[in-house]
Amino acid sequence: MNESKPLTAGGPFPTFRRFFGWLLSWRMIRRCLFVLACLVTSLALYHAEENWRGRRTWKKYRQELAARGERLDYREFIPKPVPDNQNFATTPFVQSWFEKRNPEEQWHAKDNYSKASSTVKALKQRAEYVDLVSWAAAFAAVRSGQRISNETPQSNRLDLESRAGAAPAVLEGLKDDESIWAELRAASRRQSAQYPIIYDLENPWGILIPHLVHIRLACLRLQLRACAELAAGQSENALADVKLMLYLADSVKDEPFLISHLLRVACLQISLQPVWEGLAEHRWSEAQLQELQSRLRRYDFLTDLKLPLAGEQAAGVLTADLLARKKIRISDLLAQPSRSAGNWVTLFIPSGWYDQEQLNYCRLYRSQLDGTFDGPDKRVSPRQVEAHAHELEREIAGGRLGKGLNAILHHRFLAAMLLQALGKTLMKAAMAQSATDQAALACALERHRLANGLYPENLGALAPRFLDKLPNDVVSGTPLKYRRSHDGNFVLYSVGWNEKDDGGAVALTKGKASALDFTQGDWVWRYPEK
Repeated sequence: MNESKPLTAGGPFPTFRRFFGWLLSWRMIRRCLFVLACLVTSLALYHAEENWRGRRTWKKYRQELAARGERLDYREFIPKPVPDNQNFATTPFVQSWFEKRNPEEQWHAKDNYSKASSTVKALKQRAEYVDLVSWAAAFAAVRSGQRISNETPQSNRLDLESRAGAAPAVLEGLKDDESIWAELRAASRRQSAQYPIIYDLENPWGILIPHLVHIRLACLRLQLRACAELAAGQSENALADVKLMLYLADSVKDEPFLISHLLRVACLQISLQPVWEGLAEHRWSEAQLQELQSRLRRYDFLTDLKLPLAGEQAAGVLTADLLARKKIRISDLLAQPSRSAGNWVTLFIPSGWYDQEQLNYCRLYRSQLDGTFDGPDKRVSPRQVEAHAHELEREIAGGRLGKGLNAILHHRFLAAMLLQALGKTLMKAAMAQSATDQAALACALERHRLANGLYPENLGALAPRFLDKLPNDVVSGTPLKYRRSHDGNFVLYSVGWNEKDDGGAVALTKGKASALDFTQGDWVWRYPEK
């Protein structure tokens, strides 16, 4: 029978006792302290080097931008105060836009237009008239208290006689907003428009701009009203409404926000619908045409685009600075406040990292714009825009631009969160410039028709009596394409974003029969065939 081996004092624990004794010995403690000191020293040296390099390179690049006239201090973009008696935005109706109200209590949620608009098909392109007959039927349903159906068929009665017959009912349906237009028209005589925006320098991306939606909705109502007035033979009233729409659109011209610029472009396109209808039906007089032409010729959307582009760049620079000073957190930018891992990482990031993030943000931002447009010449280069877009896509595909470790190591993490693709913005600015140039030319062509009984054979015949200088195509830089059509009208167009002369043909979006694809085909101004 085997006898068990007796346990020594302490049993199996002496092994652990010896291990912990070794681990806690002065020799091992000295070694650990030495390693820790090396790590702390390395981290301190890394922070010092990163801070020195970041500050140095960012300061140098910032000086280069300043020498080119670039502004990076967001405070410089805050508009200076305007006296109340000169400020359009101090009128009570505009002030109400900035009051906190439930959506159903807003002015645009309670008028007849909002109730009737759900039944009427929105315009897809400026080559058809507003369906006043459908609008008249929709307003009649509102007055009678009938249930408004989203499936109400459109009338498709777009001839002048039908539209003229429906115009009084449409104007009657819009009368509940009459006091609003009177107030806005009186306020539009003031020299300036500065909305009561609070420019929050602690969170530039959280600045509230509620007036934009109100401006757009006001322009949509004025568009319908002006088109109805033209059909009813009230061209002077229609001109007043067009001028008010243009004023509303221009009231955001000096705001340093890209979204304000895009809103202005959208409202300009809305305003041109009644201009187009009045020209198509020969409703404008010589004096009215001159006024419209003069007003439209003043637009320079590409030059005006520089302010909001610079403002957005400065907002990105400010954001990096706020992160460096711990005023905001990365999770605030990610819209994921519950995920705080990124916030913990920032506790160990040297300040120089933010400097290099600012540097690369500005470089990438500027690289999207270099060679893409020329404000004074009113030119845009779609080829350059597309080349920069592809380059940005390669940065993303290669992992150098994103939210991963590679982007952090290459100092492009913030750029991935803040950088916006600017291609569509440039295209919309170019389309707006092309549209205003074409509208001004169309006014000059109509003046020629009034004086001579027909449109000219070529655009050169307009100068100098009807137009002092012909605008060039914003894309090609050559004269806009023009030809008289067999029905006595004309076709006027730009070669469009594809930089190809498609003979005045527009392109449709695949799968959407009535939606235009503005990246293909030409940008055309034409009237319905007689």
